Amino acid sequence: MRSLRIWALAALLNLPLQGQVTPPAPQTARQALLEMFFSKTPDTFVKHLPDATRRALIHKTDSPAASLALPFSISMLTQQLGGRGGQLQTFDAGPTLLSVEDPKKQDKFEIKVERDDLQGEENEIELSFRVSHNGETQALPVLPRLILSMKQENNIWKLNEATLAVHVPLSDPVFLKGLQKMQNDSNESSAVASVRTLFTAETAYAAAYPERGYTCKLHELGGVGKGQPTAQSAMLIDTALTQGQRGNYQFAIAGCDGAPANRFRVTAAPLDSDSGMRAFCMDESGVLRVAADGSPRTCLSSGQVLK
Repeated sequence: MRSLRIWALAALLNLPLQGQVTPPAPQTARQALLEMFFSKTPDTFVKHLPDATRRALIHKTDSPAASLALPFSISMLTQQLGGRGGQLQTFDAGPTLLSVEDPKKQDKFEIKVERDDLQGEENEIELSFRVSHNGETQALPVLPRLILSMKQENNIWKLNEATLAVHVPLSDPVFLKGLQKMQNDSNESSAVASVRTLFTAETAYAAAYPERGYTCKLHELGGVGKGQPTAQSAMLIDTALTQGQRGNYQFAIAGCDGAPANRFRVTAAPLDSDSGMRAFCMDESGVLRVAADGSPRTCLSSGQVLK
């Protein structure tokens, strides 16, 4: 009986504890930032603006949508990203703040958290940006950093200051390698377009002057002026391509044998053989080939078909 009374008393003492609800944890500065920028409710964005900013930019007769504050809301950006078929996720903990992924294109955009420093009622969050394709990080011409300073007002985290910094690590070999690849890709794309232009010009030239067929003289494909095109100045390509050089590539046409000539070979070779750029070539068949060693001879003899 005594043990039963003790058990009943213990149960009675525990009743209030069982009815209590654990209060939610206070909102962190990072959670406030996500709420501010990614909430679909405009009032939530305004909630995390400093009181001084609200008084200066939002008049009593204005709605939040009509204020000057709303255009800064990143929620507009997220709606655009999500509307393009990207899968958008936000994270209130961990190294990633935001991720937008397009599974079809294998593209991914991320906002990374480089630093999250909490000091009392102030919190500084530093963000960086990363773009990847097929799981490989893509080089950017500059590395932007966004520093957001949060400060508590009346127990609410407010965005007190935003600083955009541009980081260019000119001595970083990884950054320089990525930047060089970016430049090489641009030069290669331009070279491919020029090779296709020369192929189209050759086809048009042979059709216009069947007694000559194809021509191996770049200047005959070019020409400027107000006169009529001729076999010596067909006006089919621009002056820069007529000179045989464009975008760090050297262009040449050969193999125009016979009368009329029924064959030709266009080649595009990098001016700098140590650049790491590829060579491209095409003949009258219209098949574009590529050589990884940058040699036009390799391209013509054993080049891979460019897809």
